[in-house]
Order: sequence, then structure tokens, then C-alpha cells
Amino acid sequence: MTESQLITAATVQFQHQANNKQYNLLVIEKFIEQAAVQNIQILAFPEMCITGYWHVPKLTAAQVSALAETIDSSPSIALVRALAVKHQMLIGVGLIELADDGRLYNAYVACMPDGSLHTHRKLHAFEHPAISSGDSYTVFDTPWGVKVGILICWDNNLVENVRATTLLGADILLAPHQTGGTHSRSPYGMKPIPLALWEQRIERKQEMTAAIRGINGREWLMRWLPARAHDNGLFILFSNGIGADDDEVRTGNAMILDPYGRIINETWEAADMMVSAELDLSLIPLSTGRRWIYGRRPELYTLLTERQGYERDAISARFSTEVTDLKHP
Repeated sequence: MTESQLITAATVQFQHQANNKQYNLLVIEKFIEQAAVQNIQILAFPEMCITGYWHVPKLTAAQVSALAETIDSSPSIALVRALAVKHQMLIGVGLIELADDGRLYNAYVACMPDGSLHTHRKLHAFEHPAISSGDSYTVFDTPWGVKVGILICWDNNLVENVRATTLLGADILLAPHQTGGTHSRSPYGMKPIPLALWEQRIERKQEMTAAIRGINGREWLMRWLPARAHDNGLFILFSNGIGADDDEVRTGNAMILDPYGRIINETWEAADMMVSAELDLSLIPLSTGRRWIYGRRPELYTLLTERQGYERDAISARFSTEVTDLKHP
């Protein structure tokens, strides 16, 4: 990492349309052009923002495959890559990937200013049984002397993933999401925001804003997201959907966090929005989290790599109503 360098970064929240790549790419292009006017260097869009997200569980495997694109020949990625080169910007976008071996992935592609691509496959995919989970971390160099990592949505909830990404050298983490409350068994988990409230968001603006900022929106994020930044001493660009997504409401709250877990910029607007900030990279080596990392004793942590017998795949871990005592698998 270079010394005393500022990076201009931005993160977007927007309401995508299911299966409507043309519309979604028009929105993406609009925000890219807006970012270019502001001389943004790194720009993050939400998870699966090109293909759409929560309608996917209702599709057949064949329909999911038809929606997917092969990264190297993807017309969607070709458009974003061209804009990344034109504006000398790192642009991250999400879609469903059709891999060369026929497998499908929830993927996030960082389009680089030189035209190269870095693809992260979600490590804990649960969107559809036909979608496989990735098996590797994604950290890469940038033209600005910093390393960037990618973790998609639920990847960020497992603390080991952010730590591993940091240990691989990441200074900035792209954290694309499609977060919104679900009907989970957890009594204090993130609960749904009513679809009716979103549909009446203009006339009930105060209520809508309160919901986005409340216990099922921003307050839920504040329980864990700042800790990921603070404990690892890295910047986080949190990007999310906003509004109705099939039968759920995405809560937006696009934000940028510094290595102390402080929020540099954010929005709680119930609308498509972009927030931006200058990232002071000199904060990273001085941060509390980095000092804690220097004090690690890896020989004590072998337990973290051993299976305990109660591990589950992402789908059953997220949706199962079965409760397991970690001490007694």
C-alpha cells in the first residue's frame, strides 16, 4: 500500500427488476456516469444487480441457467468493462455466472481500468439449489497501490471470511448485498419490512425512513458490519438493494466504513442512491484492528479449521428450523 494516499470511492443502492437486464444495466450505466463526473476510482454495485435476486428461488434450474452468463463472453460484463476502461475506474457488479464446467454461481465481477476482470463466487450460496458455492477468496491489486477484496452478502456474516480476506492483503472490501428481513426463527434477527409500506413510501415517507433506519434496517447492520471493518482494519464499501424484491423489501443503507468501523458516508433514503467518500489509506496501519492482527497467535487457532460435525450447507444453515447445540453436535 502506498503512503498518505487518498482513494475516491462510492457505493450504490438501487432497486433492480427481476430478469430485466436491460433496465438494470441502464441504471448501472447512469450511476457509472454520475461517478465519473465525481472522479470516483472504485465503485460498488449490489449483489446480483444485473440478473435480479429474490425471484431466483422460484425459478427452475433451467430458468436460472438461461438467466446466467459466462463471464468472458458476457454482454453485460462487456458493457461494464468498457465503461471501467473509459473512466479508468474499478467497477464491481453482480450476476449469475455460468462457468465453463456448467456450474452456476452467484458471482461478483470487478471490472478493472485496464480491462482485466476479477470474479468472486459467493462462498455461502443459498439462492437456489442449482447455484454452487465458491471455494476461494478474492483479493487483487489495483492501479492505486491498494489491494481490494470481495465478499458477497452472507460471506460477510461469517467472521472468518473477512479475517481471511484481510490476511490475504485486502485494504478495501467490496461487500455487495441484497439484505432485507426474513421470517427467520431468530427472535431478535432482522425481520421483514412490510411490502405495503414500501408501496406507500411517498405518502408515508417518515415511516419508511424510520423502518430503513430502525431495528430491521440500519440498526441490524450496526450489530456486526462496523465490527468487520474495525476488527480487521480495512475500509468497507457496503452496497445493497433497495425496495421491493419479490416478496421481501431490501433496506438500502448504502454506506462506506473506515478501518475504525466509523461510517464515513451513508444514506437511508428509500430510493436509488449513490454515496461517496475519500478513503484515507494512512488510517489502515494505525488502526486498532491491524494492531490486533499483529498480535495474533496462529498456533492457537487450529480449532477454526477443524470440522465439529454440526456444519451444514448454506441453504440448510440459513433456512433450517432445527436447533443444534454447538457443544453437542
